[in-house]
Amino acid sequence: MPGTPARRGAADDDLYQRYMAAYDAHRDHPCTCPDCPGRPCAATDRLLESFERLQEAYLTWQRDRH
Repeated sequence: MPGTPARRGAADDDLYQRYMAAYDAHRDHPCTCPDCPGRPCAATDRLLESFERLQEAYLTWQRDRH
């Protein structure tokens, strides 16, 4: 889990918040989904894809700003 960046602007703050919300949604989904025990459902896959896209965008932004 990444730490909170020390300095952020409005655009990267929004990206970071969406990235962390996607992580939370993916992490929490199996706790509330009756279809997930034993085998993740299709929603879990979509949530993971969303998290991965946002993570890549955020890490790319961090890499490119330096």
